[in-house]
Amino acid sequence: MNDDNPASTLYLQPEQLRIGIFVKLELSWFKHDFARSDFKIGSEKQLREVLALRLPRYRHDPKRSDAPAAEPSNQESTDAIPATPDEHEVSDDPHLFDSCDVPTLAQPSQAPAETMPPTAAYLEVTDARILQDEQLRARFLVQREQKIKVVENEFVKAVGVLKNLNSNLLLKTKDTLEGVGVLVGEMVTAFLERPDVTLHIMGENVGGEEVYHHSLNVAIVAMMLARDLGFSSEMARELGIGALVHDIGLMKIPGRILLTPPDEYTTPERNLRAKHVEYGVEIGRGLGFSTDVLAVIAQHHEFADGSGYPNSLKEAVMTPAARVVSLVNYYDNLCNPLDLFKAMTPHEALSLMFAQRRSKFEARTMAVLIRCLGVYPPGTIVQLSNEAVAVVISVNPKISTRPCVLVYDNKVPKEKAIILNLEHDLKISITKAVSPAALPPKVAFYLNPRKRVTYFFDSDKQPESA
Repeated sequence: MNDDNPASTLYLQPEQLRIGIFVKLELSWFKHDFARSDFKIGSEKQLREVLALRLPRYRHDPKRSDAPAAEPSNQESTDAIPATPDEHEVSDDPHLFDSCDVPTLAQPSQAPAETMPPTAAYLEVTDARILQDEQLRARFLVQREQKIKVVENEFVKAVGVLKNLNSNLLLKTKDTLEGVGVLVGEMVTAFLERPDVTLHIMGENVGGEEVYHHSLNVAIVAMMLARDLGFSSEMARELGIGALVHDIGLMKIPGRILLTPPDEYTTPERNLRAKHVEYGVEIGRGLGFSTDVLAVIAQHHEFADGSGYPNSLKEAVMTPAARVVSLVNYYDNLCNPLDLFKAMTPHEALSLMFAQRRSKFEARTMAVLIRCLGVYPPGTIVQLSNEAVAVVISVNPKISTRPCVLVYDNKVPKEKAIILNLEHDLKISITKAVSPAALPPKVAFYLNPRKRVTYFFDSDKQPESA
């Protein structure tokens, strides 16, 4: 994706920057507020924002700059430094996703230094010591909250980036189209390659931004499945792009229809919304998306048994990427509908799909989804056999019905909550999943279920069976 000539790319001191300089920010997309990491400084305001990043030096491309750099304050420090390849480009490595399963718990550098625990060593959720030791439990819970905040911030940033790209897509600029691919690469780094393989998706979104949260939910989980299904790097990238733009046709649907719950549609409204697939293919073709991406847009509402729309395609005709996106799209719509009061818990959604609608999805992909999420996905509120209420905090890589849970106990402070590994506590089991809406306020505050679904993977292995 980067066709720059390294020899022509130099570094400048902050004071050398001025309007008209083309800069390449050597930061992850989630570490700055610009729509792209490489752009031409176009105003005094943008120049101030670039300088506010306080980088020790700024990479720039003189060939794409409209103005020469200002004179340096220290001549010796501005000698040309050969540019190195962008760290965040989409890799051509066929093993792109191989490194996603890495040791649990986040790197210490990702949490604010002033709030870090006394020791740099991060605890494993399955570490037997934290199950009994009050101080270790407290430290683990602090670390867990820090991890959640980091990923939440990155998800919010990704929503902003996707929204910006979406608003510019119809301009048909090469930079904007490339930006979608870059975002896919950034998402691999931010969400799939985290040390604890954490995907924390939350969306207390307002103002009609549900489509952006939904697109990111689908893209992240779909790319995780692509990794476990053995997709090549290129296939995974095309799937990621397709998942991000699968609902692009909604741009042509009136806002009042988008904000109306589907079960309240009139027949004409339902038919009009269904045309977003056709509109999406038209837009995607005009933008020059690949055949694979267009197939995802065209088939994300098709089902393996031929009961989907718009063409009633069956599994054999759908592309592998479209089969994955169709499954994840359906799952996320159950968990995160427009009307949150009708939202299913992850366990309820998986149970419904597996028990009653299994024929709609490719069997192998469905099995991988259940293996990834567990029978009781993290974030699920459960009732235990001893009548206690708990929240699942991590999947058990060996027995999916016996995860690690954080237990509500009004005699134990929230910051020192009891954690059980049900793989070892064989006298206790999960009896049922509980809707967060059914919880008393004090229990809800203690267990902290969120409005929207949390996918929180805290395991570096897959469960042995679905």
